[in-house]
Amino acid sequence: MSISFDFQTLKNLSLVGRHTDPLTKGLHLWIKPSLQKYWIYRYTLKGRRHNISLGAFPGVSIKEARIKAQKAAIAIADGIDPKKSTTKEPLSQPKARPPTFQEFAEQWISNNEQGWTNKKHAYQWRYTLSNFAYPMIGRKHLDQINETDILNILQPIWNTLTETASRLQGRLERILSAARVQRFREGFNPATWKGHLDTILPSPKLVKRNRGIKHHRAMPFKDLPKFMARLRERGCVAALALEFTILNANRTSEVTLSRWNEIQGDVWVIPAERMKARKEHRVPLCPRSIQILEIARVMSNGEKYIFSPSDKPLSSMAMSMLLKRMKVSDTVHGFRSTFRDWVSEETNHSPEVAEMALAHTIENKVEAAYRRGDLLERRRRLMEDWADYCCSSPTAINLKAA
Repeated sequence: MSISFDFQTLKNLSLVGRHTDPLTKGLHLWIKPSLQKYWIYRYTLKGRRHNISLGAFPGVSIKEARIKAQKAAIAIADGIDPKKSTTKEPLSQPKARPPTFQEFAEQWISNNEQGWTNKKHAYQWRYTLSNFAYPMIGRKHLDQINETDILNILQPIWNTLTETASRLQGRLERILSAARVQRFREGFNPATWKGHLDTILPSPKLVKRNRGIKHHRAMPFKDLPKFMARLRERGCVAALALEFTILNANRTSEVTLSRWNEIQGDVWVIPAERMKARKEHRVPLCPRSIQILEIARVMSNGEKYIFSPSDKPLSSMAMSMLLKRMKVSDTVHGFRSTFRDWVSEETNHSPEVAEMALAHTIENKVEAAYRRGDLLERRRRLMEDWADYCCSSPTAINLKAA
């Protein structure tokens, strides 16, 4: 396969095998299954084929490798075997240093992100590493990183950004484990949690319990009908998406990533890979939800996403920013709590139906084993009652009538 021999192309190249330099005869970049990259020069002398190592990439640059190959070609033309040359400038170099942490981490994420079901994971990995790890160890070679480095990264944020710090620790541990497997470092993994960092840092669960978990701000359900009437007056895609989210008690990503092929009549089928519990979720759609879809179909301009007029989904921040513009301090996720409070305090619908509507995982394993159906018809009645309540403001009733 012919490829461009420029730095960025070779840095990102992960196809195992030998790749020929189109400008220098006999020069090849050899990529091993471990994704380590080496320059080799192939030549024929006295009827026999030989290979000679010119060093590892990127430690040895493209320009340097070409110069070494040219020197070898000159030696061969003079009848000298480069492998046995005694010149002061040997063609092969001492073993190159391993890549830096940032180089290896970025390559590792690129190699693995295609297998992640949630596309946000790659962004989250890069975000935490860029903000907290790279400033400390990004330029350090993999074999230079030790326990002190890891603690310098984690300790400043462990008690304040506990969830982020805990996830970052797991990511550091996994990357350094991969580096050890690929023989870029030896010995114990300094980011290991069990039996190592857990003897120094307090348990994340304990930290969060002592600090007290802050829940998503949720609007009191008694204020919701007036808010829904205001929301209908906005007339933008984000407002339609937010109303749809509230009416169906969804999570943000379930709506922003929704596609037209998921709508089956008056039921919206969300595939398992987009659900938090990794289980397909059927949503019975009330008349107002169907009306929103009819409006969205015109606005989406034939694209695959329901709430986007382009080939990219609606931004995950669009609904939050709309709330901010409306001077509402509650969160999008908090409307799920509003729905749950309304069910408990204002209706006779059972808690299990409400939990199923929220797509919550059943914690009791015995109950989960016997729960076969998804209570679709009972949920349909619940969501219709919820929609009627959401539209119970006089303004909303007038809009509905119109």
